[in-house]
Amino acid sequence: MVHKIRRSLIASVAAAALLLSACSNSEGEGTSSSASSAAAGDSTATAAAGELKIEDNFGEKTVTLPVERAAVTDNRAFEILSDWDVNIVAAPKKIIPASLRDRYADVEVDLGNHREPDLEALVAADPDLVWNGQRFEQHQEDIEKLLDGVPVLDFEPRDDKDFSSELKRHATALGEVFEHEADAEALIADFDAAVERAKKAYDPSKKVMAVNTSGGEIGYIAPGIGRTYGPLFDLIGMTPALEVANSSEDHEGDDISVEAIAESNPDWLLVMDRDGAVASEEDGYTPGGALVKNNAALQNVTAVKEGQVYVAPADTYTNESIITYTEILNAMADAFEAQK
Repeated sequence: MVHKIRRSLIASVAAAALLLSACSNSEGEGTSSSASSAAAGDSTATAAAGELKIEDNFGEKTVTLPVERAAVTDNRAFEILSDWDVNIVAAPKKIIPASLRDRYADVEVDLGNHREPDLEALVAADPDLVWNGQRFEQHQEDIEKLLDGVPVLDFEPRDDKDFSSELKRHATALGEVFEHEADAEALIADFDAAVERAKKAYDPSKKVMAVNTSGGEIGYIAPGIGRTYGPLFDLIGMTPALEVANSSEDHEGDDISVEAIAESNPDWLLVMDRDGAVASEEDGYTPGGALVKNNAALQNVTAVKEGQVYVAPADTYTNESIITYTEILNAMADAFEAQK
């Protein structure tokens, strides 16, 4: 990783000693004793103040530790901080993963969503740090202007960097900022182990296609750049069943006909059900797995015939933390191993 994190602990201890000449009479001795006691009270050491210097996507920032009033807008951070039992004072509650809504129900300030954020409420929350990212990246500059002097950190994975390294960088920085370094290391170790499992279990002769389901439609997720599954093609070494020119990282996937999917005949279909995270309670919702398996045009596709369709966790679209990817990779490894 290119980033650099370094910590310095600054401790200042002030001590004062008052020396009084001994008086010959008992009243003088009492006065001297009282003065000395007062001096001892004044010399109590001040609490050590921690300072973390950390380099995020926009440069070096300084964070005072411990962080006591954190605002969090980054969807990748919520599950990690929940597992670490870190309390936050402000968040965009409307885009917190449904699986974590109860955990964050008592957050003091609701920032709305990324399309219509309530940044004035963020000011009122009086945070001593903002962990920004993902959908709220577009508001970074506005947040910094409103919260002058408050560190606003962004560790969203960068497009020109290795994705798995960026996920680890994200987790490491969370551990540094919220003083859970050992927990962050454990998350990274679990992720690395899941990657190795999936690599070992996957048969490169098997063609793979990843799709996104949204609004009853099936979209194509491009290897390399597509949402969620895209980076896993290179990470695991999966063989694409189909590569589409001018594909994108669009959150709804790229338009593709089910006939094109059928013609490519993937051995494995990986499904990311966008609506499972944002519209699963609405009328007419069809789970992504069912949408793929019940599509008439896909009935003769090997993946469907052989039951080799994997669907990511329902909250993936609004989560996508290193924990999410570890779960996905282990589940894919389980599926690959079962078909060997």
